[in-house]
Amino acid sequence: MSEEQIDKIKGVFFGQAIGDALGLGTEFLNKSQIAANYPNGISTYDQIIQDKHRVRWAKGDWTDDTDQFLCICKSILETRKVDELAFAEELYKWFKGTPMGIGLTVYKVVSLPQFTLFPHKGAKLVWKLLKKQNASNGAIMRTSILGTYQFWDYLQVEVNTQKIAKVTHWDDRCVGSCVIVTKIIAHLINENRLLTADEIIDIGEQYSPEIKIFVEKALSHDIEYLQLDEPVSIGYTLKALSAGLWAYFNASNFGEGLLKVVNEGGDADTNASVACSLLGAKFGYSAIPPHLILGLNNYAYLESMFELYIEMLSNVVSNQ
Repeated sequence: MSEEQIDKIKGVFFGQAIGDALGLGTEFLNKSQIAANYPNGISTYDQIIQDKHRVRWAKGDWTDDTDQFLCICKSILETRKVDELAFAEELYKWFKGTPMGIGLTVYKVVSLPQFTLFPHKGAKLVWKLLKKQNASNGAIMRTSILGTYQFWDYLQVEVNTQKIAKVTHWDDRCVGSCVIVTKIIAHLINENRLLTADEIIDIGEQYSPEIKIFVEKALSHDIEYLQLDEPVSIGYTLKALSAGLWAYFNASNFGEGLLKVVNEGGDADTNASVACSLLGAKFGYSAIPPHLILGLNNYAYLESMFELYIEMLSNVVSNQ
């Protein structure tokens, strides 16, 4: 791997966590509430208000989005492959600890008997029980790491992403949105190439015709067009996808994309996790403002996990 590729992979790791940690500051707030609490907008962790929701985390902590990203990471480190059963085991260990912010879909699936043995069956069952309408963002929030593993093999990236998304989220909109994120990241790492909107739409249409609508929305220069704080749909996987794609298409640098997304509110930690993972792959770790990196409470732990991961991935690459 080249130094540029390693920098992009590290950008995914830290982009994920930074978007999550700063996005917590505006999670579940609408634009008027953000204006009241952050008159000049939020830009640093120390600004995060300590209300009933946010007081559970220290300023600079990430949430369940990055916890689950790291569950995927640990499962790959353990097995040297992407395996849905290994991820289910890691997810269950996390669930049995002190998981904060866990989403309803993940909770319902992981709570099922024999989840670790038959995670896909469990996810499909929950989806059916919810009348095949549930397409929440609990898979897309954690998925970006799968664009970094075997990044040179786009078909394998897609297969890997499908396997992990379906551990908890069976709906095609969930799976398709995850695949879009990981294939964009893989192309950025492997070729330093930006997928076009048409290419992204082509990927999405293999999963759901609805994806095209949200890709096209993300092309607007005005992020308010996405209505990220609209209360009914804030947890929708395609809403998170559109936030990520808006940053991917429109942001001129990492910091701009991060602040634009988090200051729109809604499910801001997830929206920013997706957006900043993409921006991390696009611009690289070296382009992330240092205060956002060093302000993470668990910066040293994330750094150590990245070092273990990149060592393992280097060995995989050398054996190709």
